[in-house]
Amino acid sequence: MIDIASGHTAIDRFLADGYERVRGMSSHFAAALCGHLIRRQTELGIKGDMVEVGTFEGRFFIAMALGLAPGENAIGIDTFDWPSERVFDRFLANCAAHGLARDRFVAWKERSTKISPAAMRAKLATGTARIIHIDGEHEHAVLTSDLELAHAVLHPKGLIVLDDMLHPGYPDLVITVYDYLRRHPEMVLMCIIDRENVSAAAKFAICRADTSDLYEKDLMTTFARFHFIPGAHVLGHFTLVLTPQLVEVDLDWDN
Repeated sequence: MIDIASGHTAIDRFLADGYERVRGMSSHFAAALCGHLIRRQTELGIKGDMVEVGTFEGRFFIAMALGLAPGENAIGIDTFDWPSERVFDRFLANCAAHGLARDRFVAWKERSTKISPAAMRAKLATGTARIIHIDGEHEHAVLTSDLELAHAVLHPKGLIVLDDMLHPGYPDLVITVYDYLRRHPEMVLMCIIDRENVSAAAKFAICRADTSDLYEKDLMTTFARFHFIPGAHVLGHFTLVLTPQLVEVDLDWDN
């Protein structure tokens, strides 16, 4: 396990003792970084709820929800019927076992494509979402719908985090993301958060271009040892890349 922490006491306690026991695919590295982003938002006075599309048994959901401030709620959207109906009971049990009080979250049993922005806002305790994690159906039309739903309810200084980007099993999803960024040129891919190495399925963190400075410099400073300095160029934006296994890159080509 990579030695990394979010800096938020409740999140780090769960990451150290509990995270790996909840079934799911999200990595410890990505969860710690996203937990840090939630802590950073709180420090900046950014208030809002957390939403996750594709909650499964709650591994990533619990980590993020534990970082919310009083008065903020977490919403987990899932059909909760795969691979069986028992996944819903396991989700609730996991939340209870790891200190997430029942009055701090909503388990919404619904397909995300059937949820309107108005219906979503009605569920949000604060009326807006400061971080939205999308890990739903990995298909173009569904991800397009999920991105537009997230865009409609996102806090002006909020973050959309996408899972399984650059995954060899879903190679076309990045096209869906690029289409979204072209439709909404005010948004940028702020950071690519690796899972295990630069060939693994990463998370994409998206925000408004005019708020990227709130996050980029802080991430580069706090997690300098994971900073892949060459970064990435995405639709005109120089995107930060953080990976637990840095690749040696010789930039001194004149010698």
